[in-house]
Order: sequence, then C-alpha cells, then structure tokens
Amino acid sequence: MTKNLLVELGLEEIPAYIVTPAMHQLRDRMATFLTDNRLAFDSIDVFSTPRRLAVRVRGLADQQTDLTEDFKGPAKKIALDADGNFTKAAEGFVRGKGLTTADIEFREIKGEEYVYVTKHEAGQPAKAVLAGIPEVLKAMTFPVSMNWASNKFAYIRPVHTLTVLLDDEALDMDFLDISSGRISRGHRFLGNETEIASADSYEADLRAQFVITDPAERQDMIVEQIKAIEDKHNVTVEIDEDLLNEVLNLVEYPTAFMGSFDTKYLEVPEEVLVTSMKNHQRYFVVRDKAGKLLPNFISVRNGNDQYLDNVIKGNEKVLVARLEDGEFFWREDQKLKIADLVERLKVVTFHEKIGSLYEHMARTKVIAEKLADLAGLSADEKADVARAADIYKFDLLTGMVGEFDELQGIMGEKYALLAGEKPAVAAAIREHYLPNSAEGELPESKVGAVLALADKFDTLLSFFSVGLIPSGSNDPYALRRATQGIVRILEAFGWEIPLDQLIAELYSLNFASLTYDNQPAVMDFIRARVEKMMDKAIPKDIKEAVLAGSTFVVPEMLAAAESLFEASKADNYKAAVESLSRVFNLAEKADASSQVDSHLFENEAEKALAQATDDLVLSGTASDRVAQLFALSPVIDNFFDNTMVMVDNEAVKNNRLALLVNLTQKARAVAKFNLLNTK
Repeated sequence: MTKNLLVELGLEEIPAYIVTPAMHQLRDRMATFLTDNRLAFDSIDVFSTPRRLAVRVRGLADQQTDLTEDFKGPAKKIALDADGNFTKAAEGFVRGKGLTTADIEFREIKGEEYVYVTKHEAGQPAKAVLAGIPEVLKAMTFPVSMNWASNKFAYIRPVHTLTVLLDDEALDMDFLDISSGRISRGHRFLGNETEIASADSYEADLRAQFVITDPAERQDMIVEQIKAIEDKHNVTVEIDEDLLNEVLNLVEYPTAFMGSFDTKYLEVPEEVLVTSMKNHQRYFVVRDKAGKLLPNFISVRNGNDQYLDNVIKGNEKVLVARLEDGEFFWREDQKLKIADLVERLKVVTFHEKIGSLYEHMARTKVIAEKLADLAGLSADEKADVARAADIYKFDLLTGMVGEFDELQGIMGEKYALLAGEKPAVAAAIREHYLPNSAEGELPESKVGAVLALADKFDTLLSFFSVGLIPSGSNDPYALRRATQGIVRILEAFGWEIPLDQLIAELYSLNFASLTYDNQPAVMDFIRARVEKMMDKAIPKDIKEAVLAGSTFVVPEMLAAAESLFEASKADNYKAAVESLSRVFNLAEKADASSQVDSHLFENEAEKALAQATDDLVLSGTASDRVAQLFALSPVIDNFFDNTMVMVDNEAVKNNRLALLVNLTQKARAVAKFNLLNTK
C-alpha cells in the first residue's frame, strides 16, 4: 500500500534568485533521504513561491524494504584460539554488527576461511522513518542565511510553518522551534491561514487563499496575461527569460498590467530606459510591431485585479522618478570632457594592492599594442586600439554610470560618439567588457576584441601578481570569467597567438605602477579554462594530452581535442596512438643537447623515419594534422621493428633518441600522445 507525502516549509519572503534552486535542492535531498532509508516512491512534485518551499512524494511505500547484508570478518585462524574458542577479535567484530558469536559462520575465500555474519533488519513503518524530515530541512544550504529570535541555527529566512501530511494524516515533528501540522499561510494580503486537508488537495487549498503553488502554472499565467495585453493594445512585449523567472518568484498570485510614461523620456538613450524598467523596476519592455520602443511597460502585481488603477499609478510614479534621474544624467554628462574624466581616473583605485584605474589602462594599452601585432590588425585598426586604450574607462566617472552601473561601456560608446571619437573607438569602449558572463555576447570588432583581451590579461596578471588568486569556489574578482572570456574571444576570432609565449613576454615588461610577478599558476589557471571550453563528451585523457602540448594556441587546442575525439572512433586510432606514444616515451629519455647525425644511421628504417620527420609539415585543419601524424604509423612501426634504440653504443643511442625527439617536437603541436589511453 502506498500513500502521498506532503512537506511544506513556510518562510518569510525568500530572495527571488534563490527560490528555484532551493526548490530543486529540497526535491533532491528528499529523494536521497528516502532512497538512503529504503523507502520506495514513484515520483516527487515540487512547489515554490516567495514564501514557501514544498514537495509532494507520490506513491510512498508504507514501510522500508527489509535489509539483508553480509559482513566479512577476520580470518578463522584469528577468530579462534588454540582451543577452538572465539577470540576477542571475533567477539568485537560481531558486537559491532549488533550480533553474537552464535551468528558466525565460516566461508572459504581463495583457500582460506573467514568469519561471516548475516544481518537481517526488518523494515520500519514509513512514519517512523519520516521523523527524520527535519534533518533533511536542516541540511539545506543557501548562498545567504540569517538568525532570528533566539534561534542559533542560521537559515535562509525565518520559518513560520511546517506542514507534513501523509495522505490526510498530519505528522508531528519540530523544526527550529516550529511544530508541524496541517496549517499553511495564504497570500500575505488576500489570504489567510488555512488547513491543508490532504497531500492531494495542497494546490486547491492554497489556491482558495490566492496562492498558486506551482511555479510553472504561475509562469504560464504571466505569459498568457502579457499575450492578452499585446493583443489588446497591438504591441510587442519582450519576455526576457531571466526577468520572467525572477518575477514569477516575486509573486504568489500574478496579475499583469500595462503602465505608461511621458514620451519626452524617449529622447534619452534606449538602453537607459530599458535598464530603468527591466533591471531596477522588474518591468517588461513594450515595443510597437516594428520594434520601436514605446512609452509603456508591463509589470506583474502580487495580487488580483482589484484597485488595479491605483497600482498602475503607483508604478508609473516610481518609474518616472528613475527616468527623471536618467534624463538629468544624460543631459549633465554631455557637459563633461573625456580628457578631464581620464585625468580623474588617476585617483580612482582599481585595487588597493594594484593601483589606479589610470595605471590599469596604461598597462592595458601596452598589452593591446602587442596583441594588435599578433592578431594582424591593420595600421588604422592599431591606431583605433591605441586611442580606445587611452580613454576606455572614462565613463565610470559619469553620473549615468554612477547611477546605473549596468550601463558601463554602453554609455562610454554613446558619449565617445558625441565627443567626436571614431565609431570603431567608441564601439571598442563598449565591447571591452564582453563577454560579461560565461555564455555572454562576444565583441564583434577586431579592435574591441583586442582591447577586451588586453584588459582581461592585465586584470588576470595583476591580481595573480599580488597574490589575489581564486581558490575553490572563491573568486571575488571574477578572474575565472575574465579568463574564460579570453579563451572564447581567441577561439571566436581564430587568432593563433601562443599564450605561453605571450605571457612570458608580458612578465618581462616593467611598468612604473606594477611589475608582473611571474606566477606559473597563471598558465595552469588558463589551461583549466581551456579544458572547460572543450566539449564535455571528450574524454579526460584527450583533453590532458592536448593541454600538455608544446604550443598554447587556443583555437588549435580546441580543434585538436575535437579532432582526436572524432579520430578515436576509427579503427586505426589504437594502433596509430600506440606508435606515437612509443615515440614520446622513448624521447623523454633523450639528452637535450643531442642532435641527429645521418652518418650514424645503421639501417634503412632509421633513414625512412628521419626523412618522414623532415618532410612532416603539419598543415590544414586539425583533422588534417591528426591524419598526417597517424599516416606515420607504418614508418614508426617499421623503425621499431628493425631498430633497437637503447643500444650500448652511446653515440648511436643518442642519435636515435634525438631522431625521436625531432618527431615529438612536431607532434606535440597536436597533443602529447603518450597521455592518450588506448585500453
């Protein structure tokens, strides 16, 4: 016989970004708890609102499954003394299992007998096991937590109710001084406390109190209501997925409505208006059918449609205050001069251990000049990079960015254009922040991409130089994101810039503000980001072999990993890799100073391998390069079949090792093949 279990935790309002992850965490922890305790179930439903987290376990068994488990103990010769009596070792073993020596039997394993006991444990009733639910709730983890009242245990928000029902039976348990029952709280303003009749009536009972417990249903309601407004007013609403997820976790009973603002504010840059509405007020943006921004917004009320006119007026009033700020800063910022703002950056701290933003820009400019050469930029593009590097942080001191920090770079581009800067320079100011997230938009222009790379390189090297290195999940300066941005930009533009050589050059630079401290950990840090960029399906050995290659050209490394992964599916992969691996393994025994002397060759196989190595010029796609190396397999095998490398004659041995080294130096451009697994 099975039943349905409901567990609801009622709290003060949870931050919107935490609601969905916390709901899923509760589901996973409940599933683990039931599985670990041998309570079978069919499925788990999840529910959440800003004021509650809940799960309903369907088809929960009425008792644990029985447990039968064998335990192996000491060898018989240790378990019995000379008189055949059980020793203290045997007695201690069975006592630890809750059994007695009467339960011992001996079983033979590989010619020797060992003590064995079998423990039978009858399954307990489900209600006895479910008494552990408070421990499941207590184990929940959150990015922020707090204490309240006399509780010393920190939790995401104060807890008000705990509802635990097994079908229609309320189970008695305590969590943080709260006793469980069937009481739940309705909507903060429209509802009341209510009794949940049973696990199956949960949604209906709270719906009567203006709470929609299913987040998917709330989302559908919001989308449908917005679509109705679109149809009624012949407009288009941008339903941003992140904003939608945030809004649905701010409301328990959603009602969407449209408000408006004065058309005069449309003279302010669109980005300012969108930021004011979306980021600051959680409003959806409204456009006409042609995509032009309209003086309207969509908001979602936490309640029904009563007194909606008053709600609309209140939201319009709040938004106008934000738009007034934007209009003011837009007007006042245009009176500022870029040169004056750049000069003021000399006293703005980038980081107290690193220096000012002005000094950060100066270092970035030097790096950008090197990158512009390596990336093959034209003379005009190099000039644009240099100019952009001189000024690209100036907008941080504008009033608009001070008020709306999300607009950094965006306003820099607009103010630069108003000041007469070239469009390429202005665009680079905006693009240098990109990508601003793991999967964020990348720079489109070469000038912007070079500036973005240079800015990120200086950030990475500067923080590592003063010992501010990420550890574990701690990365307060977002260095992982900056480094992943470097990798993504290099891949997107296909720039074949050896990062190991570039970093080495940057370490040789001497700046008045800061000299980079050579940190080998930097290259390991970058390798980790490159590995993260590789397809998850690619085996670890292929990733490690590519990352251990002698060149550190990001696009080539990513392509090599993909090509080797595809090649690993072919029949010739094992043989080819084993041939090349043998070359790499022996080459590691070579004297670094040895050179190949053709006069020391003693057979045709040596000559053939030397000629094939000399002729090898890896070219074309990554797949082509892998194929070119694999094509050497017969020549390599012939060499090893007819040649003993580690001979007594030192000159001949070192010559043969040097020959293998020459081949590995070329092959390492693809991968360190002896790290590949062919078993």
